[in-house]
Amino acid sequence: MTDTTQAPFTLRDGLNLALYDWPLPMRRRPRGVVLIVHGLGEHAWRYDAMARRLNEWGFVVRAFDQRGHGDSGGAQGVLPDDDALLDDLEEVLDDTRRHIAEPWACPLILLGHSMGGLVSATFVQRGIGKVDGLVLSSPALKTGMGALQRKLVGLLYRYAPNKTLSNGLDASKISHNPTTVAAYQRDRRVHDRISARLAHFIDSNGPRVLAAAPAWSVPTLLMYAGDDHLVKPEGSRAFAAGAPRNTVHAQAFEGLYHEIFNEADPSAVFGTLKAWLDVQAPLPRAA
Repeated sequence: MTDTTQAPFTLRDGLNLALYDWPLPMRRRPRGVVLIVHGLGEHAWRYDAMARRLNEWGFVVRAFDQRGHGDSGGAQGVLPDDDALLDDLEEVLDDTRRHIAEPWACPLILLGHSMGGLVSATFVQRGIGKVDGLVLSSPALKTGMGALQRKLVGLLYRYAPNKTLSNGLDASKISHNPTTVAAYQRDRRVHDRISARLAHFIDSNGPRVLAAAPAWSVPTLLMYAGDDHLVKPEGSRAFAAGAPRNTVHAQAFEGLYHEIFNEADPSAVFGTLKAWLDVQAPLPRAA
């Protein structure tokens, strides 16, 4: 079994992020590296089962608790500036490339879920750092924020950007699996806080990613829930419709809730992921 490690990762601004690594046993040569970016209010350890599945497929996996989440530093749901999550990802990704992907000469895949999907897509859209592939799981490309909510967020963003409110997410709608829902609800590292600045980041960057879809050039797998109650699946549909089909492979999973990898039967979801990874990071040929 893989020995997972957790260690602090100190950012340039002095904040410590909780960094998790799932290496391959016996220093086996990896097919690639997958860097996971989690969603709003949750934390990276919730991806342990996914990471171990990726290990079985031959991938080294790394994930981290975003600032203000899990065991990382920072007030819950608060950002010091608009681009803090992107800057943090840039530092972690650069370290991952230097210390894992480059020494092994293997591809680096970025995998983001929900808000983490938006962070990852925005990172790629702005060309902040180089990745060899992108996986988006139910990305928060369209939030469904109403006009009144958007006006309130705009006022708070201007006058009290660190003011936090409940994110309003309905935990019962993350998965049809009652065990997943119960574990989420009792998880001490899960919180429901979101600041005006973070809400503004999410609401303003989704449209920018959608506008950039026609010129998308990074190989991307987009997987999303057809019955998503936490983000609008219309955002993923719009991205898929606008992006080049030879670059973006999109798959909707009708009837599934938001956390498609944590559904009662995620076999089709994992099968889609594996098939795409087999193309992006093929197994080495036998001698």
